[in-house]
Amino acid sequence: MFIDEAKIRVKAGDGGNGCMAFRREKFVPRGGPSGGDGGHGGDILMRSSERHNTLVHFRFNPEYKSDRGTHGLGSNMSGKSGEHLTLNVPVGTVLYDDDTGELIHDFERPDEEICIARGGRGGRGNQHFATSTHQAPREHELGRPGEERHFRLELKLLADVGLVGYPNVGKSTLISRLSAARPKIANYAFTTLEPNLGVVKIGDFPHERSFVIADMPGLIEGASQGAGLGIQFLRHIERTGVLVHLVDVSDGSGREDPVQDFKTISAELADFGHGLEDKPVIVVAAKMDAANPDKLKKLQTYAKRRKLPFFAISGVTGEGLDPLKYAIADAVEQRRAEQPVVVSEAPAKPKKHKSPYAPPLASAKRGV
Repeated sequence: MFIDEAKIRVKAGDGGNGCMAFRREKFVPRGGPSGGDGGHGGDILMRSSERHNTLVHFRFNPEYKSDRGTHGLGSNMSGKSGEHLTLNVPVGTVLYDDDTGELIHDFERPDEEICIARGGRGGRGNQHFATSTHQAPREHELGRPGEERHFRLELKLLADVGLVGYPNVGKSTLISRLSAARPKIANYAFTTLEPNLGVVKIGDFPHERSFVIADMPGLIEGASQGAGLGIQFLRHIERTGVLVHLVDVSDGSGREDPVQDFKTISAELADFGHGLEDKPVIVVAAKMDAANPDKLKKLQTYAKRRKLPFFAISGVTGEGLDPLKYAIADAVEQRRAEQPVVVSEAPAKPKKHKSPYAPPLASAKRGV
């Protein structure tokens, strides 16, 4: 099951209460206060993982809570801090605050880790309230509550190339011929109900080139207003560098004008926004094994006039697949070269909490 949206509620652990206690021992006439601090509540962390490729585990378990800190004890013993809880999400997940709509973080790389809810601080024991004039304090602090937040998660697949076009134009067939992906292929509209990813490799080591291609469920006119499958999957091609637009030029498509088909889908991409209309486009005339010469010529003339790369292929016979594959690889490399390289440090591991009120360790020798 492919789930690309989810809403979750998280509650970090509460801090433990500080203790009120007094040291009462034989032969110790001036024991004084000895209440320990409460432990800190556990944080809730979120980490991007390559082992996950969907948000389905959040759909069926939307609430998460970390451990609370234990209460302080006598003899100046601090309570145990709560364990942190780590939530794993697929690479490409975007985290939003569901209450304000604010973008919290975009997990673009593996093993990125952030804290999404802070645990509550533990309360101070009565040992911290002793003064020269107040030597038997009965004051102590309660633990602070942990943060409680609501988030919305969106998964945007990380692919170099996005396949777009009307339903049943051959997108699934193309990705199955270029990569090891095996999507469902059938002769009816909306066969593909969820995005499919495939890795395309060209050449041999050490000159091997590769790119990731994504097959998007078919668009139709009015998709931006919710027609068909709508545009719920178009977020997955926001990160792509190149779009491959397939147009059916066969007699059995039921649509007579391939140029109008291209313009219609392009308009839906523009209505969606997010820069899709500005991405490089490769025009592909599909189903050449049953092509109508007039449709083919019309689409080719239009692509030439718009100065768009044009290829004619057949997923059944394999005609034109190799030139298209190398052209896509060249376009991907050019796109990668144009994008600035962002160098970032590896995310630091979360530090263990340490109470700011913990007493200093006694030295082995006095005066040291």
